[in-house]
Amino acid sequence: MSLSPQELSAATRAIEEHQRILVVCHANVDPDALSGALSCYQLFRAIGKDVTVVCPDSPPESLQFLPGFERVSGEIADSQNFIITVNLDEGVEVDKLRYTVEDHRVNIIVVPKNGRIRPQQISLGEGEQRYDLVVVVDSADLSLLGSLYLQHVDLFAEVPVLNIDHHISNTRYGQLQLIDTTSASVTEVLYHWFTHVPHWREKITGDLATLLLTGLITDTRSFQNPNTTPRSLEVAAELLDLGARQQEIIQHIYKTKPLTTLKIWGRALNRIQIDDRAKVAWSAVSREDLAEMGAQSREVSGILDELISTIPDADVHVIFVEMEDGEIKASMRSSPAIDANVLAAQLFRGGGHPRASGFRLPQAANFQLAVLEAVAKIREGMDRQRAEVEHLPASERVQPVPSAHASPPVSGKDETAESPQKAASSFDIVEELSGRKKTKKRPGAKAEEKKNGAE
Repeated sequence: MSLSPQELSAATRAIEEHQRILVVCHANVDPDALSGALSCYQLFRAIGKDVTVVCPDSPPESLQFLPGFERVSGEIADSQNFIITVNLDEGVEVDKLRYTVEDHRVNIIVVPKNGRIRPQQISLGEGEQRYDLVVVVDSADLSLLGSLYLQHVDLFAEVPVLNIDHHISNTRYGQLQLIDTTSASVTEVLYHWFTHVPHWREKITGDLATLLLTGLITDTRSFQNPNTTPRSLEVAAELLDLGARQQEIIQHIYKTKPLTTLKIWGRALNRIQIDDRAKVAWSAVSREDLAEMGAQSREVSGILDELISTIPDADVHVIFVEMEDGEIKASMRSSPAIDANVLAAQLFRGGGHPRASGFRLPQAANFQLAVLEAVAKIREGMDRQRAEVEHLPASERVQPVPSAHASPPVSGKDETAESPQKAASSFDIVEELSGRKKTKKRPGAKAEEKKNGAE
């Protein structure tokens, strides 16, 4: 679904009619989201707006090269101003003003120099909102903003919200939307918007073009992902013409990895497991793994696209990461035979794109068991999708494209980890899950087994 002229005009009007703009992106920010937020900062500042960019958590150090990175804040300055007004009669002047706080009360003492102040002269009111427009980029739902949303629900309810996204799972929140599910990245959506307005297009500098190209390169994995379209390639070419620094992006995104990242990737590779029957491959990284390697949870994500998703003969690839707060984050990639967005939405209330999606699981007492249970659900969901396709008339079936057969990367011997090929041996998830449940019953496990039945 492309952007309509009406949507573009409404969004443009919203920016031009508001002055104090808050730009926010989702938690566990990725390069596309941060590049999109900073692109808005650059453009809106260039046309004279007061702009604040807030990210729920600290962006990765690898993205420090992005123009305007230092402008990103971690908190919304949304303190409430409550105003008490004393209307002075003619000739009355104030001599002293002080206050005390006691017994959960604020006492404001006004001492007039002459004359008298009566209760009828007092009026109360709230101060002006710090922001008059909120722009949310690359977030399918407000809940993905994490603490930014939970701690400032009133702000998002009282101030108009412009929702800019490219995910098919977007819930269409906000008073205004710029949602183009045919765009490969949120920065591609922004590019079409920015260039739609003539006097905005003139403001696109080399820095802004670099930000827009960063999101496009990273969300297409250097134009390798299925979401890459001819239009995406045209946008990339136009951004290069506008001064985008492609080699700078490639150097910082793909050729610079801290030692902690390489160590945690080695651990994830060593944990790869495959269910040959279901054609699902997965790996999992726990909080203990992160602590042992001195890594952060956000360092794990790249391994899915760069290595795990290259495993041949798997229709679904998943990486599970136990976050620092105990929540479990899962990222999923699929072949054309399986709709990853449908799987994530139906099974875990997640979402994303047909070939790439994600979801979250609540904190679990046993991380590994929670992973096994999630994989079992994914397997069942895949079976349902395949059965539904088989029941369609032949003329309505979409023929899946065979998975690409990629050779494993050639590298030196890893002295600290078991061979990934050895770790990725065939594995029966149901048998393993059943065995674990027999050794340790969870509350409600019998009812769950009865509900799911034996497979």
